[in-house]
Amino acid sequence: MKYWIPAFAGMTAGLKEPGYFCVAAAARSFKLWTQSGARPIASDQLIHSSFPIRESATVLDLKLIRDNPEGFDEALKKRGLDSKGLDEFGLDAALHKIAAEIMQKQGVGPTTSAILAYDAERRLTIGALQEAQSRRNQISKEVGKAKAAKREDEAQTLMAEVGALKDAIATGEAREKELSAKLDEILSGTPNLPAEDVPVGDESANTEIRRWREKPNFAFPPKQHFELGEALGMMDFETAAKLSGSRFVVLKGGLARMERALAAFMLDLHTSLPVKTTDRKIEIGGYQEVSPPLLVRDRAAFGTGQLPKFEDDLFKIEWLDVDELQRHLERLGVNHEYEGVRRDFLNSFNTFIAEKAREYAERKLYLIPTAEVPLTNVVASDILSEDSMPLRYTAHTPCFRSEAGSAGRDTRGMIRLHQFSKVELVSITTPDQSEAEHERMTACAEEVLKRLGLAYRVMVLATGDLGFSARKTYDLEVWLPGQNAYREISSCSNCGDFQARRMNARYRPEGAKDLRFVHTLNGSALAVGRTLVAILENYQQEDGSIRIPDVLVPYMGGLDVIKVAR
Repeated sequence: MKYWIPAFAGMTAGLKEPGYFCVAAAARSFKLWTQSGARPIASDQLIHSSFPIRESATVLDLKLIRDNPEGFDEALKKRGLDSKGLDEFGLDAALHKIAAEIMQKQGVGPTTSAILAYDAERRLTIGALQEAQSRRNQISKEVGKAKAAKREDEAQTLMAEVGALKDAIATGEAREKELSAKLDEILSGTPNLPAEDVPVGDESANTEIRRWREKPNFAFPPKQHFELGEALGMMDFETAAKLSGSRFVVLKGGLARMERALAAFMLDLHTSLPVKTTDRKIEIGGYQEVSPPLLVRDRAAFGTGQLPKFEDDLFKIEWLDVDELQRHLERLGVNHEYEGVRRDFLNSFNTFIAEKAREYAERKLYLIPTAEVPLTNVVASDILSEDSMPLRYTAHTPCFRSEAGSAGRDTRGMIRLHQFSKVELVSITTPDQSEAEHERMTACAEEVLKRLGLAYRVMVLATGDLGFSARKTYDLEVWLPGQNAYREISSCSNCGDFQARRMNARYRPEGAKDLRFVHTLNGSALAVGRTLVAILENYQQEDGSIRIPDVLVPYMGGLDVIKVAR
């Protein structure tokens, strides 16, 4: 009789079906499974089996992908993804064959097929491991009985079986780790799925849903913000380049004060007791102000979706204790003039580095690209009560972005800088609250523009233009007369449970025993530098002075016009 179990790496002799091998023809360490009572099991039964397993990653709902692979695949295509081939997923020959058959039979793309192939093989592997562990435990008991009955030959045979099973289990555990790592890699690089009501297409399919206020008319040709700022003597890109390089700015005098005033005005609005918006339709305010760290660990950046896919967009800080390294070299008799390389030195040095690798990894930090990262991760790994939500946080922080891939875009001015300040809003809600919270958050950002008297429009982003973690996004675009264009000043996104799964942030519904993932939302309210840009261009006077919006005058110490510095 032949018995079938999942094929582990390198154990595909006698392959009969994709992902399976005949035990009788496999490596000797697996022969003992023929005595364990295993029987052929249909792959679809194993994929949906009920034994407890560790999901490879919670970054996406694997059950959803298994139950509705066509729907998952369609969602990826709406985002304009899945142009990869199967060869890009590191599949071995057997898994490649399985994935190819899934593509052919179910009509799904390479990403979905690779996920299903890795997931099925991993679950089969776990099932076989559990059977092997059960068999090992059973035989171990029989060894004791055989010894008690003085049946030494039988005991030795059984002990040999236990040893062989131990080796087989070790091989299987290594295979499970390998499959999990591969599955994690694919899932962690796969973006959130778009909401059903998001328009399908690329950036050109972004849809305007409303506008506020007519564009201002000027009796003179309006200038761009950098022309105005430099003429005022308060916006200095040359000195910033001397200090830090390109894409930095030094603000002085009235503009430096305006930047501070804008942040204070925004925070006061968002942290006020809940009030109605200007049009009296939606309640705003009620956010708790937070002053978070500007440096975060990699797991925080992973939680909100910046890592691993967008590491090049982040500024990274890695610490190395140079003094400790030098002392170690001195102990080895190595100095700066040492020109030879001895094998014992290299071995010792490599050992030293390996010992320190974990410590250095813990000390690797990233400058935040947005306060969304620390504010959202406040609830990472937490279990919240349903009645504690929604949680609403706001923070004014510097933000740091490498702007990788932005070469040649907005090279002049303050639109795209490596360092800029922003007031961020973050909400943590239950799933049934998140859509209403998204509208509320967007209204909070709009209220800032309304009170500043700046014309803007609201766009709902199409599937191909969504950020990695977002399922639906509203962009606020403010009118810039100097550019004769609307430019983004805020993005408000509903991320659903996408970030919560990456952070393992859950809540317990009232009266329920099970835990569920929270929903997270984030939005700029607003990017302070771009708001300053909008005020310069919309409130410019013919003589180059800048009128201060009425709502900002108290924050400017009563100053109502910024004039050329003397």
